[in-house]
Amino acid sequence: MGQWLERNIIEPGKLPLLLALAAFVLTFVITRIITRLIRAGKGPFGNVTAGSVHIHHVVPGVILTVIGGFGSVAGGGHGFGSYFSAVLFGVGTGLVLDEFALILHLDDVYWSEAGRKSVEMVVLTAALVGLLLLGFAPFGVNDLSQDELQNRASALTGIAVNFGFALIALSKGKVRIAVFGVIIPLVALVGSLRLARPGSPWAKRFYRRRHRARARSLLRAYRHDRRWARPARALQDWLGGKPDPPKPLERAR
Repeated sequence: MGQWLERNIIEPGKLPLLLALAAFVLTFVITRIITRLIRAGKGPFGNVTAGSVHIHHVVPGVILTVIGGFGSVAGGGHGFGSYFSAVLFGVGTGLVLDEFALILHLDDVYWSEAGRKSVEMVVLTAALVGLLLLGFAPFGVNDLSQDELQNRASALTGIAVNFGFALIALSKGKVRIAVFGVIIPLVALVGSLRLARPGSPWAKRFYRRRHRARARSLLRAYRHDRRWARPARALQDWLGGKPDPPKPLERAR
């Protein structure tokens, strides 16, 4: 284990990234435990208020992210200062993304159905950073040989092609596949070849007069959502807590 850490993390200069990821995941877990205790009315914790203003933990998260980010850049990636800044950055990012849905909707939707987006963003971020730690490079640069890397034109062409596949997957409504495709080119290629989801820009543009393709797209999306929606929600509830049931007015909408 020590040899693996030295060879794959410390020597390539990935220790700050590992510290940031560990701090990020740990902060999210601790934050969710505390918020769930507050929600249940248990433990010594309570909401923080300044006068009549409720202070969300995204506020200290932004401060820590700024301090940690600039500290990591100034430290050059080596030394105690950079490692400590990486931890601060991970803690701050964990606090910010834990309330990603609040920032997105500009409303306190933490325990609502819309609050699931925060858990999705945290899981997605942790997975992408984990891939970077394992040696994957964005846009498929890791798939290029040394000769191709030295040839600027070949390298740029490979990056452009992989990025194009990711954009096509994104236009087809496959956001997660597009994001992971930036790191793993084969994923973006598969996403670009599959049918677009109903309502996506690609479907609106190219399936408008192709009734058979539109019908296949609807059927595939229905089967996919029926198969994976319930397990995904169960995982999100386990990680972040089950949202409050919608109010009668929200059900009517």
